[in-house]
Amino acid sequence: MAIYLVQHGKSLSKEQDPEKGISETGVRETERIAEVAAGYKVDVKRIIHSGKKRALQTAEIFGRHLAPVEGVEKGEGLKALDDVTVWSPKLEPGAGLMLVGHLPFMEKLTGLMTTGSVDIIPFKFQNSGIICLDRDSDREKWLIKWSLMPNIG
Repeated sequence: MAIYLVQHGKSLSKEQDPEKGISETGVRETERIAEVAAGYKVDVKRIIHSGKKRALQTAEIFGRHLAPVEGVEKGEGLKALDDVTVWSPKLEPGAGLMLVGHLPFMEKLTGLMTTGSVDIIPFKFQNSGIICLDRDSDREKWLIKWSLMPNIG
């Protein structure tokens, strides 16, 4: 089992929704990725989101499809500019944890976990996409095990 990082679904503009909830396209793409993940039997135990409307909506869609036994909840420190070093020591390979948040936080966390630096961005996130990070017991750094993205282009 691994940890899963998700950038929220595509959001509406502030003019359309002051809280910037996810758009119809964002809902469709999140549903599609969540269905694929469920089909692959991705084992998520708990989903934690930033609390922003678009992250909550994305987390709820994944929650419906993946049925995490520990549920879906709001967490602290997952907003775009929050300090990723707060989360990195908390992440354990066997936790089955999915974090749903924002850029640049997700990119910086991935960089820190895989390279040891928040300044190296080893993967380009897409809205609604999942990055699976895992670590062998004999390795200090994490690896990108797989990803599911809405677009391949």
